[in-house]
Amino acid sequence: MATAKPGDTVSIHYTGTLDDGSQFDSSRGRAPFEFTLGAGQVIPGFEIAVQGLEEGESRTVRIDPDDAYGPHQPQLVQKIGRDNLPPTIEIEKGVQLQAGRPDGSSLIVTITDFDAETVTLDGNHELAGQALTFEIELLKVS
Repeated sequence: MATAKPGDTVSIHYTGTLDDGSQFDSSRGRAPFEFTLGAGQVIPGFEIAVQGLEEGESRTVRIDPDDAYGPHQPQLVQKIGRDNLPPTIEIEKGVQLQAGRPDGSSLIVTITDFDAETVTLDGNHELAGQALTFEIELLKVS
């Protein structure tokens, strides 16, 4: 049986849950998830969890925020005037927008709150600051 190591493309099934037991994602019921170990395509803790598994082996691992989507960064939450958004933007909680940064790069932000005059935008990943638990089954190594 093949063991997953850096440079290998792996095919897995996974289910991700939060500390409260709620499920945030799963590949079950759809095509297996494929990625290359060591290519930085997934969060660091997930990559570490898959490395060393043999085909057919399963593992459950809890990943701290530092090895997942990082800590929640309050400086990425900003309240702006509604008039700073184009009038065509639908202002509703959960809507994601692309915002420009001073250095020319862009950032995906999510509307987390709004009132008649302001909109709160959050540039953190929705799972930032949370520990993630994954049940992982390695299906194939190639």
